[in-house]
Amino acid sequence: MSTTTAARSGPAVRVRGASRRFAGTAALDDVTLDVPRDRVCGLLGRNGAGKTTLLSLLAGHDRPDAGTVEVLGEQPFENPRAAGTSLLVRDDQRYPDDFHLAHVLRVGPLFHPAWDAALAAEVVERFRIPAKPPVKKFSRGQRSALGVLLGLAARAPVTILDEPTLGLDATARAHFRELLVREMSEHPRTVVLSTHLVDEMEGALDRVLVLDRGRLVLDADVDEARERAHVVLGPAEAVERATAGSRTLASRRVGGFAEVVLEGPATAAATRSAGAAGLQVRPAGLQELVAALGAGDPPSPEAAVTAPAPSATTVSGASR
Repeated sequence: MSTTTAARSGPAVRVRGASRRFAGTAALDDVTLDVPRDRVCGLLGRNGAGKTTLLSLLAGHDRPDAGTVEVLGEQPFENPRAAGTSLLVRDDQRYPDDFHLAHVLRVGPLFHPAWDAALAAEVVERFRIPAKPPVKKFSRGQRSALGVLLGLAARAPVTILDEPTLGLDATARAHFRELLVREMSEHPRTVVLSTHLVDEMEGALDRVLVLDRGRLVLDADVDEARERAHVVLGPAEAVERATAGSRTLASRRVGGFAEVVLEGPATAAATRSAGAAGLQVRPAGLQELVAALGAGDPPSPEAAVTAPAPSATTVSGASR
């Protein structure tokens, strides 16, 4: 198979041993991963985990100190051949001071040959993006809506979105998820997006990558991830007895009750035994698994001991 054919048939993103340091601190540490073509990949992790650094490498805005990054078979940094294949919309995307919505709509097609004006108009209408004020006067949510417009209407082969729902209200976030799912069905491309709203976005994701302190700690298809952990909860002493000797990823105690996240799916025997002891057993939600691996925002101690929707991912080794 030729190199060109391999590049066209291989993953959209290939990262091998990538590291990036800033002032002696590792933002990324020996990260290796693949992102399949025409999938939506969620990049998850706490602030400072290395997500923005990785997105910048994928977009060619920066280069690793060690290792390699390839997007559609090309190294993206300072590479004219790769310039038109990807689009990064940052959470703090900058625009010229005198830019209005009309300028964005006029300039977008000049840089992105697959630009869809009808889709752009739909996003303007759905998200109620204002035409009169300059973009610099937009609210946080309005700037995010403009980023959604750019990211979706450009239809770049590799679309990279950094916190695309930041500041959006619940209705606007639902519009984004609906449009993303529709676009992937009608106009497939590779989408990599970072988000802290794990539970909300889970249904739109095909694959998840989790970074923690610069290292990749989770890498899996969402369906596979859902089998990676389960939760046991109930009276604290009964939970401790039932989970003794199991591989515990995380635990917390609220008054006389405890909740423990255990590695792997719950066996039928363990579920029956726990039920006989008055305990609840359920699959771990993706947010719970991310938090258990040290890469998410842990639930507050006051939070009710109930479960989010199931979802999980593979344990590997990565960072943001």
